[in-house]
Amino acid sequence: MNYQIRKIWNVSESEHTPETVFQNRKAHRREFLKMMGYGVGIAGFSDLLSGCQQATEEEIEKAGAVAPLPEAFQSIYPAPHNPTFKYGRPETVPKEAEEFTNFYEFTGPTTKEAWKYVENFITTPWSVSVEGECEKPRTFDMDDFYKEMKFEERAYRHRCVETWAMCVPWTGFALSHLLKLVEPKPTAKFVAFETFNKPNEAPYMKANGTAYWPWPYTEGLSMAEAMNELTFIATGLYGKPLLKQNGAPIRLVVPWKYGFKSGKSIVKIKLTSEQPVTFWNSVNPDEYGFVANVNPDVPHPRWSQRTEWMLGTEKRYDTKLYNGYGEYVSGLYTG
Repeated sequence: MNYQIRKIWNVSESEHTPETVFQNRKAHRREFLKMMGYGVGIAGFSDLLSGCQQATEEEIEKAGAVAPLPEAFQSIYPAPHNPTFKYGRPETVPKEAEEFTNFYEFTGPTTKEAWKYVENFITTPWSVSVEGECEKPRTFDMDDFYKEMKFEERAYRHRCVETWAMCVPWTGFALSHLLKLVEPKPTAKFVAFETFNKPNEAPYMKANGTAYWPWPYTEGLSMAEAMNELTFIATGLYGKPLLKQNGAPIRLVVPWKYGFKSGKSIVKIKLTSEQPVTFWNSVNPDEYGFVANVNPDVPHPRWSQRTEWMLGTEKRYDTKLYNGYGEYVSGLYTG
């Protein structure tokens, strides 16, 4: 695409981060940030560049902690484990999944350490509206979910379009169970997801507004994808409520798609008759399609998707079509 005005995502080839630099995040933090070449405009960037001392798991969890659950709902965590789903590889150490996250509202593209910037993010009270092409639109608060949904723990693989991966146990419920409560109309062909819009609580949103980024973050699925048994609404991770940097208090998890499809901190779910506009597809449609299924044979324009590396161990695996969940979802894409 030939832009007259250079957009933030339209960087020259010389500015692209080499894959080897991106992969070794601990040894190359300085090089990674420097080579990304973006302005940040948020407090704490100088600390990141200075290579401050590595945080402990306790510090990371404390920084992202949410308000304690009411006593009536504390027994939800840990939820019963569903043995149907297995990683097929070692589980990711909690610290790695809690420290290394994409959450652009707080950090933009400059760092994965969103936990450093979530302190002022308020997640209680929280509500989610489910609306659009349905017979019984409704707004749910978190207590409604805890009262009405059957919670379980699922061990899912997660694959980012950037080639890093993790294996983590989510707590939550199938999205299909929620959608059935609002009784979708026959005209509902897609499901759109919208995340929070609180620039005063999210530093990067406040610093950059809508100049380059179409806040709030939006994503979408076909109705068939949304109703698939794998599609999950998560409120917890590692047997505890979600930390802020992991998408508190409620997020989407779609394990056969690249991670950017799994929106965090959701406030609206809308059933629609037409394919919804989504964040990354609108930012750069040449690199981020609407469907975004994990596929080793379809490279990103700037890197291969044939392999992935695990957080923590950095062990490399061959990427599997649909992230290895083909038995559940391949039928959605015949023809």
